[in-house]
Amino acid sequence: MNPVQPTTTAPRPRIGERVMAAINRDPLTAPHRTRNDALLAVAWAAVATVMALLGDKGTRPDALGWALLLAAHVPLVWRRHRPLLVLLVVMVCITPYHALENNHAAPILATLVVLYTVAATGTVRRTLLTGAGVLGVTLLLNALTNPDGTMEILRISGWVVAFLFCGIDVRYYRQYVASIVERAERAERTREEEARRRVAEERLRIARDLHDLLAHSITLIGVQTSVAAHVLAADPERLDRETIAKALDDIADTCRTARGEVRTTLELLREQGVAGEARGPLPGLDGVADLVKTARLAGARVESAVRVRQAPPAVGAAAYRIVQEALTNVVRHAGPDPAVRVELYEEQGALRVSVTDDGACPAATPHNPGYGLVGMRERARSVGGTLDAGPGDEGGFQVRAVLPIGNERGGER
Repeated sequence: MNPVQPTTTAPRPRIGERVMAAINRDPLTAPHRTRNDALLAVAWAAVATVMALLGDKGTRPDALGWALLLAAHVPLVWRRHRPLLVLLVVMVCITPYHALENNHAAPILATLVVLYTVAATGTVRRTLLTGAGVLGVTLLLNALTNPDGTMEILRISGWVVAFLFCGIDVRYYRQYVASIVERAERAERTREEEARRRVAEERLRIARDLHDLLAHSITLIGVQTSVAAHVLAADPERLDRETIAKALDDIADTCRTARGEVRTTLELLREQGVAGEARGPLPGLDGVADLVKTARLAGARVESAVRVRQAPPAVGAAAYRIVQEALTNVVRHAGPDPAVRVELYEEQGALRVSVTDDGACPAATPHNPGYGLVGMRERARSVGGTLDAGPGDEGGFQVRAVLPIGNERGGER
């Protein structure tokens, strides 16, 4: 019996962390905001009641004063939904409350909370206009009810201004925190997109490698098998055993080469955390001679001229794959005994690749467009080059690529 694994629970956030989370949260989208504001409105109404009862008996509210005081706290339930409307309703209740000479300290908390909400949820312009309006009404009431209360005017004005600026500061702080979170999320999305892009590029690279390898090898095997079958069917009584043996040996060599390259590709797929520079040796210009030799064995009359001393690994690999695919298309589509010319030379800081033949053009229809030409163009673009492929001026088919040598962009195969 397997022992029961102890369950671990995430530690509860501390009070300070919860307070900061509440401050950082957008008040307009906070969860359960109506319920929380209703509870706070009840608490503020209770505090106002206690302040009114503990004040002077001469300023204790009468029945109308109590009704106005408690009614002023009801709209606080929706203070975050409609802050300006709530402030207007509160002022409508509090203005006659103060005019009736009731306890002036009791409704101060509700007024300041609404002012803070207006400042924390609105623009600076709206906050300043609202503060000016509230101060104007307050100073007017104070002038009518207590003309000599200069200190009272300063005290009330100071609290109003303080809560307004506190709300503005909190609003800017929330915007700052939101911008930090947004930048972090944008950076995370960028990392994810970069990872997906790298995966897509790697899949495309592997698809190109497998296409070039399998198309080339299978085409050669098909040609060599046809040669053996032709020898067997031409004159069964006088078998050319040497030709048949050579064709079978060529098939075996092609299979061994293909198996080795497939194994290398699969090993790269199985490896974890392989860097782009650690994918193993790339095929290069020194392998073009083997491609020419293999094409000759398949029946093509190939002339080659490689006049390049050296090239960056990625550029050499791209040139190798382009020549490989071009010769594969010649063997497959150009007809019997095509004449092919392969040229590689350096000119104006670029490696020029040219493969021309005198056979028929490759068969590509909308229903079967193939991936050879697409793969060759992708090979060229992977190192910042270009490739043109199409019928030649004098018949046949030609492939021409320009691969910059001094502007290598990566190590793709």
